[in-house]
Amino acid sequence: MCDVWEHETSTRFHVPIFMVVPKMKTLMYGLLENMWAKLMPCLLLIAALFLSQVTVAHSETMPLDEAWQTLTVKSYAKKADAINAIAAHNPANTVEVLNSMAQGELYFSKSDKKLYRLKEVDDQYQFHSIFAQEVITQDRKRGFKKVKINNKLRSLIRQKLAAVQLTDADVAVRLDAANALLNDPDEDSVTLIRSLIGNESDSNVKTVMESALAISTLAQNDQQKHLDAIAMLQQSMNPAALNALNNYRPANAQLEKAAAQAIQSINDRKDLYSIVETIFFGLSLGSVLALAAIGLAITFGVMGVINMAHGELMMIGAYTTFVVQTLMPNNIGASIIVAIPAAFIVAGLVGIAIERGVIRHLYGRPLETLLATFGLSLILQQAVRSIFSPLNRTVETPEWMSGAWQFNEVLALTWNRMYIILFCIAVFMVLIAIMKKTSLGLQVRAVSQNRTMARAMGVRSDWVDALTFGLGAGIAGIAGVGLSLLTNVGPNLGQAYIIDSFMVVVFGGVGNLWGTLVAGLSLGVANKIIEPWAGAVLAKILVLVFIILFIQKRPKGLFPQRGRAAAD
Repeated sequence: MCDVWEHETSTRFHVPIFMVVPKMKTLMYGLLENMWAKLMPCLLLIAALFLSQVTVAHSETMPLDEAWQTLTVKSYAKKADAINAIAAHNPANTVEVLNSMAQGELYFSKSDKKLYRLKEVDDQYQFHSIFAQEVITQDRKRGFKKVKINNKLRSLIRQKLAAVQLTDADVAVRLDAANALLNDPDEDSVTLIRSLIGNESDSNVKTVMESALAISTLAQNDQQKHLDAIAMLQQSMNPAALNALNNYRPANAQLEKAAAQAIQSINDRKDLYSIVETIFFGLSLGSVLALAAIGLAITFGVMGVINMAHGELMMIGAYTTFVVQTLMPNNIGASIIVAIPAAFIVAGLVGIAIERGVIRHLYGRPLETLLATFGLSLILQQAVRSIFSPLNRTVETPEWMSGAWQFNEVLALTWNRMYIILFCIAVFMVLIAIMKKTSLGLQVRAVSQNRTMARAMGVRSDWVDALTFGLGAGIAGIAGVGLSLLTNVGPNLGQAYIIDSFMVVVFGGVGNLWGTLVAGLSLGVANKIIEPWAGAVLAKILVLVFIILFIQKRPKGLFPQRGRAAAD
């Protein structure tokens, strides 16, 4: 046998095989590497698509019981699959569980992996079972472990909660869910909104859904739809719409101009609603000032008495509200209604006692009257400190006064301020009716215009003074009911409003009820307009300076009193 094998390639020459084999190997290796380089991306893409489909199919088809158990594992990816599966099955406690999970209140038992919701009550930990009425109370968290989440899972929970709540029967729940999706609409959310928007009956929810679709449109490359999306967002006052327009990068001058106009339109409307909100806050503050000053206007205008204890009469009305609410703990809403006449009677009786006991001996001596009523204010403050302690008390706002009227996304008018305005107007109209339609009102007007002639006509001016002072004190007590709903009830409650009350009375015209109402509302609005750029303290100083300058020009105020007060 030959040591060298030969390969016959032609009839003319022969090539040794030890020269052919290495070349064939090199050629085959190169061919295989080229084929692998071309096939590798395709194989990776196919594998990724297959794995994603397997993952999605697993999350969608994962049984509900398995999904609950998967929440207790360490893998965040498996927890995401479980959240998707729970949202897809949507059991009755979906919202409760996902909310607890997002707030860090979802725990599981280490022994049997059952889920519990944690509540802390009086330094005790209460673990409420998700699937039963079982409650485990202990002083430590031993035996339980928190279901941990990261930011990615937290975002997924928000999206799934919003998606679940979009189908809720409650309009308010659907609106909150739509607003939640509006901040960061993803593909799944957009698909869900498109499927539900046609059946949505509430116009507000539908508008928010349309805004979410418009925001998602701006993120797409289809620039032909961008103009319609910008026009849609221009009508919305939601901050997410403005943020989307500010972050939008237009591809041409037309889109840039449309986006700029939309942003300017939204900002103009925001400024307008800000002015409306400022006026509303000013009217609510002015209503408080008017309530506090109406009673003072009666006593000051009719009797010429500077009552420095007027603030303490408001304090008595506020404490009366606290006492009534303490006696009716199970009916807070009705207690406020009961407190109004109770505060009027209590403060009115105290006012009559003050007039009969002190003030009637000091008529014609304004300085002594001022000092005497100032001393009475200190006595009343110390009396409530002794009875109720110096600590502030809180009057609970009834449910029908809580919350706000949400006009749109940037303007909300709180119900308690709204009721204060209506309450002030109602008290004012009742007082006007008393002064115009009753014999007491007739006698009060007669005494205020000409005391001597009223006495000659048989009017008992001393009892008119007492009843007038009692009426003014009762109105102050009613003002205290309103103040108790806006601030804490304490011995110094009236001191914060006595100076403002005198300013309102002097500015409006001494003894004139209409002037008191107009002055109170005007000063309240002016104060709230000045506050944003001057600050609360400087705003009060500027208002005081304005009143001083105004009195220099019109010493009798906006609506000067006629009769005896004018002559004096």
